[in-house]
Amino acid sequence: MFVPGVLPGEEVAVRLVTAKRDFARGELVEVLTPAPARVSPPCAALRRGCGGCDWQHADPAQQAALKVEVVREALRRTARMPDVDVTVGGSVPSSAYRTSMRVAVDRAGRVSLRRPRTNEPVPLDHCLVAHPLLDELVHGARFVGADEVSLRVSAATGERSVWWTTARPGERVVPDGLGSDVTVGPDAVVHEVVAGRRYRVSGESFFQSGPAAAELLVDTVRESGGDTLAGARTVLDAYGGIGLFAGSLATTAPDATFIVVEGSAAACADAAVNLADLDAEVVCSPVETWTPSPVDVVIADPSRHGLGRDATAVLVATGAPMVLLVGCDPVAFARDAALLGEAGYRLTRATTLDLFPQTHHVEVVGRFERNTSGGPADES
Repeated sequence: MFVPGVLPGEEVAVRLVTAKRDFARGELVEVLTPAPARVSPPCAALRRGCGGCDWQHADPAQQAALKVEVVREALRRTARMPDVDVTVGGSVPSSAYRTSMRVAVDRAGRVSLRRPRTNEPVPLDHCLVAHPLLDELVHGARFVGADEVSLRVSAATGERSVWWTTARPGERVVPDGLGSDVTVGPDAVVHEVVAGRRYRVSGESFFQSGPAAAELLVDTVRESGGDTLAGARTVLDAYGGIGLFAGSLATTAPDATFIVVEGSAAACADAAVNLADLDAEVVCSPVETWTPSPVDVVIADPSRHGLGRDATAVLVATGAPMVLLVGCDPVAFARDAALLGEAGYRLTRATTLDLFPQTHHVEVVGRFERNTSGGPADES
């Protein structure tokens, strides 16, 4: 039974919502015996119904360990891999860590997040997890006529940008309270620094929750890659975005040529700028339709939906001895682990990262090594 808001070991009263053949969903009615990790949620917006941070009832110091168990369960249930070594790899601070947010607005144009399982906007006065420069926009900006708004700031330079979409094409948006420093539009850019390297990030391009998250993710991929990554001559950076991994790992693999494959035109344009001084090729193409070529290491950071069968086939066709897979959804990661296992890659380690504290979201970095015998990987 899946019940939001319940922690392991608690005794609770639950109202049954739906029941299927092998699972059910319920609503929490009352906590009868709380877990030691239960705390009082600190955010007023959550008490008014905001659905942005759904793990505030868990002690931030315990959230990373809880997320390890989520990943282990996904690998056990979905991938049938009960014995994978899953470890805690670190966390960013539990507040003020986000430098990017995509938000809704209410009828008055106030920055909002949606109530769980609805489209109803809940306006925010402040946001617990927003960087102070971002929180200023949350608190003071208005976007009358917008449907959704992307807010982004740079912790390194103080730059800020916004852009929005509308529910109906051509609808006029009247922004207010932005400040003269804020640039507007999907082409507006900020510059962020990760591991000492400067990156251009356009409004339409994806970036991690903040620079601390990006740096922790890069460090984990570097550590997971080890000597194989350090000695690589060709590295495929699939779903490479703005070139974060290629740029940050170029010193780790000093003899490598990086091939960055990315489907977003905006991110490709950013990557071309960010990697101009390196031995890197940016290919603006969906990974699924890219023509594979031989590489020594694959780094893949797909969207929440994961690789899927088509992209997995492309990555496998490179013949890489090692695949470093970044997953932002445990079940999708487990599905991809099973697909890679079918193709002869064994998951030798999985490291969980808490890049989104106070929420259920968990990042996992898996190291997959090719089975030299050529058959399916041994899942035991």
